[in-house]
Amino acid sequence: MAGKSEPIPTDTVAVHPQARSIRLVLGLAMLAALFIAPQFLYPIFLMKLLAFALFASAFNLLLGYTGLLSFGHAAFFGGAAYFTAHAVKEWGWSPEAGILLGVLGAAALGLVMGAIAIRRQGIYFAMITLALSQMFFFFCLQAPFTHGEDGIQSVPRGHLFGLVDLNDTMNMYYFVLGVFLIGLLVIWRFVNSPFGMILKSIRENEQRAISLGYSVSRYKLGAFVMSAALAGLAGGLKALIFQFATLTDVAWQMSGEVILMTLLGGIGTLLGPIVGAGLVVSLQNYLATSDFPVTIITGLVFMVCVLLFRRGLVGEFFASGLGRKLGFRADK
Repeated sequence: MAGKSEPIPTDTVAVHPQARSIRLVLGLAMLAALFIAPQFLYPIFLMKLLAFALFASAFNLLLGYTGLLSFGHAAFFGGAAYFTAHAVKEWGWSPEAGILLGVLGAAALGLVMGAIAIRRQGIYFAMITLALSQMFFFFCLQAPFTHGEDGIQSVPRGHLFGLVDLNDTMNMYYFVLGVFLIGLLVIWRFVNSPFGMILKSIRENEQRAISLGYSVSRYKLGAFVMSAALAGLAGGLKALIFQFATLTDVAWQMSGEVILMTLLGGIGTLLGPIVGAGLVVSLQNYLATSDFPVTIITGLVFMVCVLLFRRGLVGEFFASGLGRKLGFRADK
């Protein structure tokens, strides 16, 4: 009707005029904290946290931005750990070459597993990834190069590019930090590219994406392979950090662990998996020597987050008034 104005939405929150500057300062503060953290915390613990944060971020690329729930990501993480450990120890490869082999091996696994799994959707997709991951687990149990239940132990860290001695704990930490930041940059660029925009459209409405002429299967497979490769990058780092690769890395429990990390932090956010990984790894580390069972405490934390923080810790913050004032939102 003429003369009637449209109602103003009541849930609109004005963005702070200096939101971009505030986010930049927060980002630089977190980066600075990572650089000085070894002065206050145990470096091995920090390296483990960074490796699993990268693993969770790689998994979130598939679940949070493409909408595909995989129960088989341990195959890529653990497979890359085995490939890297074997190449560095048995073939005498440099650490960067060993990690590259792990990434390529994980990507190849992702290509094979993804080509089979993307033929189905929903729970069927998840169950196929779990089944294929278990097949790889039994392969690792029987393959001679993995040494069965003993795993590959005493993996040398070597010298980065023949110059930097990674046996020095601080050198190793800053190497892991550098790889972690590069991995996050790759994920951010991937998500904010036209390819990433199409993945989000597939997540929101797959049938509409098909009607627009997109080859949905090809985009899903591309996301699956990219996620597998980045999970392999985390697995290769883990093999060098702890200097071993075992069946634990390819077990189904590892897939469950990375799902838990991602859900706790918040799917569809860049920071969510990092926060979730930090929470889970911290609980495992600081409760390991206590009388409290770690799995029960982790389960209770998960229950609280599911009941009170449905979007995850970071997701709820982004959805809050303060988060929206600072210009934060999911998919960022």
